[in-house]
Amino acid sequence: MAYGPHTADDRARMLGALEIDSVDRLFDDIPEALRASALRLPPPEPELLLSQRLMALAARNRTDLASFLGAGVYRHWSPPAVDQILLRGEWYTAYTPYQPEISQGTLQSIYEYQSLIAELTGLGVVSASHYDGAAATAEAALMMCRQTRRSRVLVSAAVHPHYAATLRTYFHGRLEVDVIPMAVGGETAGTVDLEALERLLSQPDAPVAGVVVAQPNFLGLLEPMARIGELAHAAGALFTAVIEPVSLAVLAPPASYGADIAAGEGQPLGIPPQYGGPYLGLLATTEALVRQLPGRLVGLTTDIDGRRAYVMTLRAREQDIRRDRAASNICTNQALLALAASVWLAAIGPHGLRDVAAWGAVRARELETALAAVGVARLHAAPYLNEFAVRVPDAKRVHRRLLERGFLAGLPLVEVLPGEPALADGLLVCATEVTTPDEIATFASALGAELSGDGRADGQVRSPAPTGAAR
Repeated sequence: MAYGPHTADDRARMLGALEIDSVDRLFDDIPEALRASALRLPPPEPELLLSQRLMALAARNRTDLASFLGAGVYRHWSPPAVDQILLRGEWYTAYTPYQPEISQGTLQSIYEYQSLIAELTGLGVVSASHYDGAAATAEAALMMCRQTRRSRVLVSAAVHPHYAATLRTYFHGRLEVDVIPMAVGGETAGTVDLEALERLLSQPDAPVAGVVVAQPNFLGLLEPMARIGELAHAAGALFTAVIEPVSLAVLAPPASYGADIAAGEGQPLGIPPQYGGPYLGLLATTEALVRQLPGRLVGLTTDIDGRRAYVMTLRAREQDIRRDRAASNICTNQALLALAASVWLAAIGPHGLRDVAAWGAVRARELETALAAVGVARLHAAPYLNEFAVRVPDAKRVHRRLLERGFLAGLPLVEVLPGEPALADGLLVCATEVTTPDEIATFASALGAELSGDGRADGQVRSPAPTGAAR
C-alpha cells in the first residue's frame, strides 16, 4: 500500500525540474556515514506467529516488582473512568484545533485543563502544552531570557538532572547556564546553598535572567522557595519553580512565593508510568509574561448568538514561519494527555488530591521508620514530602541484588549525579498512596538482610492487596 500521493511519473518530472537523476542526490551534503541505512527487517510471518513473538518479548518486562522508584515519575491510583474516556474516538484521534467551529470539544478540553493547572499553581496563564517536564523547564528558562533580555540562567544542582541536561541542550552555543550548588552540611544539606546563590546573583558583569529551582527538589527535599524568589527578584531576575503537581495539594502554590513561572511534569496526574513517555509538560506563568509563552492559549467567549464558544485566544504563529527566531519550535498539542490529567483531577476532586498527597507522605514516613529500624538512615535532615535519600554502601550492587528478590529499590544516585561525592552511597526511595505497609516491611527486611550479608533472609515481597486513593 502506497502512503505517498506521488506516482513514478510525478517523481520523474520533479527530478527533471531539479536537473538531478536520483533522490539520493538531495542528500549529498550529508556525510554518507550519517545517512539512514536500509531497514533490516525479518521476513514476513503469519499473524499468529507474529503475535506470539510479540507476546514473548512483552513477557520479558518485569511487572511483579514492589517499586520504591520515583525520581520524577510516580505511581498513583487512577479511576477506570480516565482510561475509558481517553479511548473514545473523538478524543483519541483529535489533533490541533485549527478550526474552532469544528473543534469545540477539543478546545473545551484544553480550556478545562488550563483552568485546572491555573488553580493548582495560582498562576493565571497556562500553555497547552509541551512534550514533558524537561522541555517545559527549558522553555521556562528561555522565556526568562527573552523577557529580561539577559543571557544567563542559574539552575539549582538539585533540579532533576535530565531537566538540567535538556536545558543546556536548548541553550547550547547561545546562552549561559550556571549551577547553584547544594548545601553540603547541617539542616539544609541537599537544598539550595543560599549564600552561593547570592554570590552568583551579585556578579555585576554577568546579570542573571532567571533562577530555576525545584519544589520538591530531585532529592525529595523542600526548598526555601520564598527566600529564593526574594533573592532573584532583588537582582532583577525572574524565578521559575519546577513543580510536582500532586504536591501542590499540600504545599504552597508557586504564585504564593512569588514564582514568575511554574514548569513541571504532568505524568502524576493520571498518566501511568511507562517506558519513557508519552508525558505532559506543564507550563504556567503570570499575565505579564503571556507574550513570551510558547504553545497555545484557549479562551472562553460567546458567538454572535450569545452561545458559549471556545476559541484559540493566543497562538505563537511565528513558530511556523520564523524558524530560528521563533519563541519555540519544540512544543506540541499534547491534548490527549492533558485530557487525562483533567479527567483524573476532576474524578478525584480537591479533597481526593489532598488525600493522594497526604497518604504518600504517610507511607514515606512509614518507609523512613522501617528503614531506620534496620540501620538505614536518611542522608539529609531537611523536610521532605514522599521521597528521600538514604545511605546504602555500594548502592548500585545492593540495588541489583534487590531486583533479584522482587524489589525495585529506588534509584542509586551515583548513576545520575556522579559529580556529587556526598551522594555516592545514596539511594533515592519513594512511596505513594499505592505503596502498601506489607511492601514497606518486606523491603526493609530485604535491604537490612543485604547490608548484614545474610542472603538467606526471607525478603521476598508478597502480593499486595488491592489499594486505591483515600477518599
